[in-house]
Amino acid sequence: MITIITGTALLLVTLAGFSLFSMKMPKGQAAMSGMADAAVATFLVEAILSYIAGDIFGIAFLKDVGVTSGTMGGVAAAAMVPISMGVSPVLSLCAGVACGGFGILPGFIGGYVVGLVAPAIEKKLPEGPNIIIGSLAVASLARGIAIFVDPGVTRILEIIGSTITEATNTSPVLMGFILGGIIKMICTSPLSSMALTAMLGLTGLPMGIAAIACFGGSFTNGMIFKRLHFGNNGNVIAVMMEPLTQADIVTTHPIPIYCSNFFGGGFSGVAAALLGIINNAPGTASPIPGMLAPFAFNPPVKVITALAIAAVAGTIAGFAGSIVFKRFDEAAAE
Repeated sequence: MITIITGTALLLVTLAGFSLFSMKMPKGQAAMSGMADAAVATFLVEAILSYIAGDIFGIAFLKDVGVTSGTMGGVAAAAMVPISMGVSPVLSLCAGVACGGFGILPGFIGGYVVGLVAPAIEKKLPEGPNIIIGSLAVASLARGIAIFVDPGVTRILEIIGSTITEATNTSPVLMGFILGGIIKMICTSPLSSMALTAMLGLTGLPMGIAAIACFGGSFTNGMIFKRLHFGNNGNVIAVMMEPLTQADIVTTHPIPIYCSNFFGGGFSGVAAALLGIINNAPGTASPIPGMLAPFAFNPPVKVITALAIAAVAGTIAGFAGSIVFKRFDEAAAE
């Protein structure tokens, strides 16, 4: 029980820090968006091309593409984060390539600092020299920061990730519910579950739970949006495919959406835990990646079963949530 409490507490502390960074730090939300894009460009590509196209279907070329992409997390983060923060592509790529060999979190931190510093370089130096001097400066800065932070932050997140993994292995059903519920809430929020799971380096059963929870919870979102009339049919489809596209509606109706998502993701996570769904592709906690990535590490029948149960569980949670919160709205209107 202590392990479960510790794992859950560390996850919540990480989420709190993650939220504070996004909301309070300069351009924090833009930086986290870049981090999520970097996870797609590396971990998602690796999961589908290396493990599915390569290992399952035996396509050597796609296997090589996936393996190569999976080693570029630091490069992608150090480039995508400043781009998302408004830095020119040239300086952003200088920061990115300078972080070769580092993981996604050191690259993220290096890219974030570059995102704050580079605009001043571009503005204060004359046209022409600003590209040359700026390229040299941001490349050195990004790599220097990555070198400095790598031992500490990587170790801290490894401890958090391993504690969550240990808690999940100790009590898979309970942690399946807790982890699945929390990750699906993050997936639907303006934060990024892809970025969080990539930072934590989650693999194995915890990442399997996260992936299936994000898929199952998409049906919760669809049911809530449809029955509570949050937008039109286009919004319903969009929130099921990628919740971040509907952040304006989600933040307008947070209580019914997040509460229902916790149960939809939680019960989906229990299904993943009971079936022992493994996912060794961190950063794939989103509806579509979460649906595809588990096929690389589990028998197809087992994954299809988990997805089917998650879809049913998510739909039921959304239907129940719509009834409860529709009655609250009716009571409030009287």
